[in-house]
Amino acid sequence: MWIMRLVPSSLALLASISPLIPTPCLARRKWNDTGRGTIAFEENWGVPEIMGPLAGVSPQLQADILDVHNQRLRRMDENGIDFMILSCATPCIQGISSPSLAASTAKSVNDQLASQISNNTFRFGALAALSMHDPVEAAQELNRTVKELGFFGALVNDYQQAGDNNDTLIYYDGPQFDPFWKMVTDLDVPVYFHPRVNVPLILNLTYSHAPFLIGASQEFQATLSTHVLGLCTNGVFDRFPTLRVIVGHMGERIPSDLTRIDSRLVAQRDDGLTMNQTVRSYWHTNLYSTTSGDFDTSLLLFHKGQIGIDRIMFSVDYPFDSIEDASTWVNSLGGTKGGKGNALTREELLALKRETAIKLFKLNH
Repeated sequence: MWIMRLVPSSLALLASISPLIPTPCLARRKWNDTGRGTIAFEENWGVPEIMGPLAGVSPQLQADILDVHNQRLRRMDENGIDFMILSCATPCIQGISSPSLAASTAKSVNDQLASQISNNTFRFGALAALSMHDPVEAAQELNRTVKELGFFGALVNDYQQAGDNNDTLIYYDGPQFDPFWKMVTDLDVPVYFHPRVNVPLILNLTYSHAPFLIGASQEFQATLSTHVLGLCTNGVFDRFPTLRVIVGHMGERIPSDLTRIDSRLVAQRDDGLTMNQTVRSYWHTNLYSTTSGDFDTSLLLFHKGQIGIDRIMFSVDYPFDSIEDASTWVNSLGGTKGGKGNALTREELLALKRETAIKLFKLNH
């Protein structure tokens, strides 16, 4: 297996293309703001031509992924979801090894998603799918989707696979990806880091002895948390202090182990570790988590103590997880004024359900 490190692309080249993109309309966005409903944004959507990796799921699940305006919207209405931001179901473009095919497919997927939601942007928004083979091309496509299509940012499904044998892995934590992160911060949009199933080489080496650990039970958290921690240890947040990255599934276990992580990393500073802050500090300035697929009150309260309720936001991971289950759980957390036994205060519950997301995605701008 090869870990790919790209030749650095010029920041000057990126700067030269940015002015060519027109400034977006400054009109205030109109969306379904009830003042009390939830906002969900790790919510899966797809198109038939890239559904191959999901071929093992049930026909109903595939239908739910492809649907936007029927059972998805009905479930939103029945469960008080005001607004849903859609993104391409894993692995999407990160599962395409050909750079040219990945770039063209990303553009097609983004255009199709924009078309799908164009008649109801009151209820739906989108995160861009990106080919991450080349950081400047990724920056250009992000710029296009935000400026021309009105997208809220991007979602990447962990590393970008590449190579003739799908055994080259591209990570985004080295300085060669600074042109991409510069565009992200210039646009002032978040990037969601989402897991993916590993390439066959890693699956065979790591999980052949325990195949039931493939996926959400263990593989997703183990692989994606390494990528996210790489952003920290390789100084991405130091170089781009306003960068905001969202990590689903309650932070892929990282907030549960901050004391051990930081104690070991701090001990390595004399060995050349260049990370300026602690991982815990980045969770207070650059990183957010969501409740997607992890509707556990005791875990939520523990993470509230570790990173703060203002760094945790509601999401579902629909249709892999149930809108009904997620909504029943979040509404069980209390939040009634002066109520006894509430897990969260009214202000904390509103922050979890909607207020932090409204600020992060600038829904009221």
